[in-house]
Amino acid sequence: MRTHRTFRAGTGLGLLLVLVAQVLALPTTAQAHGDTVKVVVTGQREGHVTTEITWENDGDAVDEAVAATVNATSPDGTRSMGPWPLVRDPGTRTGWSTAEVLTPGTWKVSVDVGFPSLGHGEGEISIPVVDPSPTGPRPTPTTFAPVPTTPAAPAPSAPPSPSAGPAGDRGSGDRGYRTVGWTVAGLAGFGLVGAAAGVLVRRARARRR
Repeated sequence: MRTHRTFRAGTGLGLLLVLVAQVLALPTTAQAHGDTVKVVVTGQREGHVTTEITWENDGDAVDEAVAATVNATSPDGTRSMGPWPLVRDPGTRTGWSTAEVLTPGTWKVSVDVGFPSLGHGEGEISIPVVDPSPTGPRPTPTTFAPVPTTPAAPAPSAPPSPSAGPAGDRGSGDRGYRTVGWTVAGLAGFGLVGAAAGVLVRRARARRR
């Protein structure tokens, strides 16, 4: 019975010593990194604020989740954006950036870290204006070869009428000349007859006197 009690007492003391060692080890690990973090505002990427966060004392990456806020103000203080949280950049251990985007212009950026330790960083960045027009090559105008045109075939001419032609024209002209000639001759004949009748009437009157 005594042996059993001694074993129990030894086991409890061993567990207590392990717990004390673990408790003492936690401050030692924290003191190795320090009680502050270093924050550097590295710039921007397509309007996202980019930062680098490490432990102040040894420069190691912060493996824990970081609770930090980002605030941005214009140089004249008339505009402000934030606070925005920081998210870890994929593929990096020390890079952190904002999911939100700053508008074009110059901004004074301040970062405040509250976990796993305190930290602060400031910087000034400029967001350029992005041209919305595409930067690809301009399309070249398409040229078309002229299409050869076929001349239209002349319309078939109508056959000459029986009255047309040189012979028909001369026949019509001869008939016209003949008609005019007969008319003039008839008028001249009537004129001569009238003149002769007038002479006879004058002679008859003279004889009566």
